[in-house]
Amino acid sequence: MSEPSDAQDTLHPIIAEVTRRIVARSAESRAAYLARTARAAGDGPVRAGMACSNLAHGFAGCAGPDRIAIRGLVKPGVAIVSSYNDLLSAHQPLHEFPDWIKAAVREAGGVAQFAGGVPAMCDGITQGRDGMELSLFSRDVIAMSTGIALAHEMFDGALLLGVCDKIVPGLLIGALSFGHLPMLMVPAGPMASGLPNQEKSRVRQLFAEGRATRDDLLDAEAASYHSPGTCTFYGTANSNQLLMEVMGLHLPGSSFVQPGTPLRKALTEAAGRRVVEIRRAGAEYTPLAEIVDERTIVNAVVALLATGGSTNHTMHLVAIAAAAGIALTWDDFSELSAVVPLLARVYPNGPADINHFAAAGGVPFLIGELLDAGMLHRSVSTVAGPGLDRYRQEPRLIDGELVWQDGTATSLDQNVLRGVAEPFDADGGLRVLRGNLGSAVIKVSAVAADHRSVIAPARIFPTQQAFDAAYRAGELDQDVVVVLRNQGPAANGMPELHGLTPALGSLQDRGHKVALVTDGRMSGASGKIPAAIQVSPEAAVGGPLAKVRDGDVIRLDAERGTLEVLVPAREFDARETVDGAPDEAEWTGTGRELFGALRTAVTQADQGARVFSMPQPGRMEVEANR
Repeated sequence: MSEPSDAQDTLHPIIAEVTRRIVARSAESRAAYLARTARAAGDGPVRAGMACSNLAHGFAGCAGPDRIAIRGLVKPGVAIVSSYNDLLSAHQPLHEFPDWIKAAVREAGGVAQFAGGVPAMCDGITQGRDGMELSLFSRDVIAMSTGIALAHEMFDGALLLGVCDKIVPGLLIGALSFGHLPMLMVPAGPMASGLPNQEKSRVRQLFAEGRATRDDLLDAEAASYHSPGTCTFYGTANSNQLLMEVMGLHLPGSSFVQPGTPLRKALTEAAGRRVVEIRRAGAEYTPLAEIVDERTIVNAVVALLATGGSTNHTMHLVAIAAAAGIALTWDDFSELSAVVPLLARVYPNGPADINHFAAAGGVPFLIGELLDAGMLHRSVSTVAGPGLDRYRQEPRLIDGELVWQDGTATSLDQNVLRGVAEPFDADGGLRVLRGNLGSAVIKVSAVAADHRSVIAPARIFPTQQAFDAAYRAGELDQDVVVVLRNQGPAANGMPELHGLTPALGSLQDRGHKVALVTDGRMSGASGKIPAAIQVSPEAAVGGPLAKVRDGDVIRLDAERGTLEVLVPAREFDARETVDGAPDEAEWTGTGRELFGALRTAVTQADQGARVFSMPQPGRMEVEANR
């Protein structure tokens, strides 16, 4: 497998330097990962080495030509791993995909089997409810489920079908344990545009203020989330899709093609054919481990920053990188953010939705702009072939045939998507804050410049419900830094805190200085309120946030990159921590008791909030790779 090289790239010096440091920092762990991957690769279909009884179990459920192909030990086997369920709009379209894929793989000379399903839960449904406390942990459950599906060793490649928040990172983390296999991520596409996002946000805030009824709110929500497909705002789900394409794991231009269209079907079938073409026995062997290297990870961070993507990826990308033996840190995000321009305005960073982004030029235009500006590594491996220039193109159906053509060279809507020469902002919308309260992430792409620095007294809350009660009682009609603690991964699984946004926005609109500080997360729905999130170390493990008291003055300064409580150091250090995390008896119900062991194993947010560690390099593995 090739080593990272910048020889063919004319890179921005900061992009090059951050990449160099990641490569150096990751040298041993990456070498060990590649050594394990190389040992797992074989020359022919892996099932050829199976005992007859094992193999017979592998094709007992097949019939016709597929049964003959698997028994014959010659044709490549392709695994389908899917997050399909018909509860969730984003995953409902996937129910048709396996039949399409099986036919396409058969046509290409292989045989595809549905190897396993992975769970997919919706943060939109569980928002503010107990089930949300399992959401982040579901990512690593999905990774393990992917590992189980592929562990049958019947396969020479895989197609990973998934869309939303934890699902795509989980599929990729699990797949990287089988990095010797070629794999494609297969998206489903966004639903058609519904109620404009600004109107949805307006109704939510009116409801929070008591000026809209529940029926008004439900009508607005149902008009926003109205059909099969991914939600159209630029949250984690659509950030996932964009990142997978920029990382070269989707077919070019396939991320935001809507479900239920001939083009979506054609792209899904093309993915089935392509995975056969890049198998080990073929001329274009491209294993997953070769695609996901240090340069690809940097490309993903750059694309996230350039589009104001979901803050969840400050955890997910760290965890994905670790699964490939790569050490990515929040400092890398911060340094890259200082030089990567903001090129997109998609809700919550603007009024447009992801369909408007795609219509304006979408991922092909974005990639072209970033490549030409030296912001992306060009000479990476992708599922479409060597080099990222292929991803300047977009798919078309012409007389029923799938072809790729050059994407637009200019933005078709300057209000949504711009070139590097005239960005919406000179730097990425994601920053890291540091100070005596620890480290935190803040997304400022939707925060007005005059709201990015707040000094105000703290008001401490243990839950979203306690905050809501105080808001409705009129106790927060003032300058305030809301501190919501014991919401980190070790405390309660780190649920998203979207329910705070309408009320906090209302307080800010009244002229107050308002900010949020929490060891929880806000995801891609982080909006106009300055929010220091994912504070690490979290309160539940003795982090400084556990020492803050009501009335303490907190300074959050996104421009200076600081997060501080303005209490004399000696006094603050002497305080006892407040342990407000739920104990084992309290963290039960809605299946939470099944996940208790994960709370004790999980790392902090800045380490990816992972519940399992990757193997550490041993001397023999490193030597074997030299």
